[in-house]
Amino acid sequence: MGEASDGCDSHAVQVEKQSHWPELETLLLVVSDHQKDTSSTSGMQTSVETSQLLKYRAQHLVPALICKMEKAITERNFHTFAKLTMQDSNQFHAVCQDTYPPIFYLNDTSKQIIQLVTRLNAFFVEPKVAYTFDAGPNAVLFLQKEDVPLVLSLVCHFFPPPPATRDSFIRGRSTWTSTVPLQKALLDTLHLAPHQSGLQFLIHTTVGSGPKLLSDEHRLLNDEGQPFKVTS
Repeated sequence: MGEASDGCDSHAVQVEKQSHWPELETLLLVVSDHQKDTSSTSGMQTSVETSQLLKYRAQHLVPALICKMEKAITERNFHTFAKLTMQDSNQFHAVCQDTYPPIFYLNDTSKQIIQLVTRLNAFFVEPKVAYTFDAGPNAVLFLQKEDVPLVLSLVCHFFPPPPATRDSFIRGRSTWTSTVPLQKALLDTLHLAPHQSGLQFLIHTTVGSGPKLLSDEHRLLNDEGQPFKVTS
């Protein structure tokens, strides 16, 4: 965390190597790929100017949260990692609603995803999956590799695609053959109604290496930010 008022001296620092937690994987649930009513940049600026909750969060909550999250990642403690991830996401969207005028990034499908994750974790009496939402309705689910088939199957069950887009619905490391039969007891306990077309598609992926600094010979844009012309 930096000290400059414009944030220019605030930089992200990698906690562990990419290979540190190989069991950690993600499902990206794309609810909408449309342009948002309020952009991330303008929304954050308005929150900085009007939200008292944001000020309190930055001063009193975030420093301790970062320490706890770093410890959870270092120890590969999924229980703590999942809880902190969801609480932080909830706080972010509470700040959005505390902003004046309020900002609403989550939609009904987003809220149904939160319900699904919350009830699933309660069924197993421990976190099996964690949700997080940034400035938009799309969800990122963190889970461990062994739980991917179950969670993937539940997402497909409660957010089934229309037949026309079924083949392209699951993307990335999984396919429809990765899904498993679901127990009636679990479905009855979750007590959610399927919402067809709630998701456009989902992507199964792993934790990536993050951004890398490439040499000039590998760059795709020129000094004006335009793509280089490709010659055959």
